[in-house]
Amino acid sequence: MNTLYIPKGYVPKLDVYDTQKAISFIKRTFQDRLAAALRLKRVSAPLFVTEASGLNDNLSGKERPVTFDIPAVGESAQVVHSLAKWKRMALKEYRFYVGNGLYTDMNAIRRDEELDNIHSIYVDQWDWERVITREERTREYLVDTVKKIVNTICDTNELLKVDFPTLNTSLSRELKVIDSEELLHLYPTLTAKEREYEITKKYGTVLIIGIGGKLSNGEPHDSRAPDYDDWSLNGDILFYNEVLDRAFEISSMGIRVDEESLMRQLELSGCEDRKNLPFHKMLLEGKLPLTIGGGIGQSRLCMLMMGSAHIGEVQSSIWDKETVEGCRKAGIRLL
Repeated sequence: MNTLYIPKGYVPKLDVYDTQKAISFIKRTFQDRLAAALRLKRVSAPLFVTEASGLNDNLSGKERPVTFDIPAVGESAQVVHSLAKWKRMALKEYRFYVGNGLYTDMNAIRRDEELDNIHSIYVDQWDWERVITREERTREYLVDTVKKIVNTICDTNELLKVDFPTLNTSLSRELKVIDSEELLHLYPTLTAKEREYEITKKYGTVLIIGIGGKLSNGEPHDSRAPDYDDWSLNGDILFYNEVLDRAFEISSMGIRVDEESLMRQLELSGCEDRKNLPFHKMLLEGKLPLTIGGGIGQSRLCMLMMGSAHIGEVQSSIWDKETVEGCRKAGIRLL
């Protein structure tokens, strides 16, 4: 079911022309600073992969990829949901070494997405991945990496406000780190999304660690595919969005599975058959580097910094008639 929330008294802070200028500023500034902070090199990435490769991200397992046949190749292809697996393969093929990594623009179509103020069928994000050692597969390394990302976001936001004085989004550099199980104990009667709202409104900037595995209530905090993140060493980066009064996820990321955690998570998910796919076989045979990585929403970041009420103000997509009409009446300009 599609939903639309209109913040009381909302007025866009920029006109259409300056909106485009601000989007360009954010994207250029943030990606350059992210690359410097995490030692990343920009690479080209695919829009689609072959269905048989096993490289596409299955997300929660319910989303249908956009699939099409390629007569000239004799195979079917899928528009990527994300590049979580492809990036790890690329690090091997491009011969990246420990301490360095890659980033790229990822564009995807998620046809089954329910539409609201922050969800679109079009996904644009910076996908990044970095080679690490086995000794760096720790909670401390995860948190340290997240702090670098948060500081890069806050730096970009402060620079943006210098060039666009009408923008006034305030973001906290101080990171609250909490495990999903601990968060459940804090708010045992609330849903996962309600728990995210309470903790993020209280602290401003939050990393919730442990996404995908079942908690003590028998449910995961949120769904994660079993074959890229290690569920004990991953997390979501959330900011409190004052305009929408909600927890606002900017990034899903984590230390990736090694041989042991991949097999454990495949078994827990009933997906043992995936171990025979090319990507999974290489990983289980120790032929892929150990990595940390994630995705950072481009339109989400623009929304947050520009104080936008709807993601359609910062990206071009397709919306249902009710959303288009509701935004028009509220003075929200959809691109």
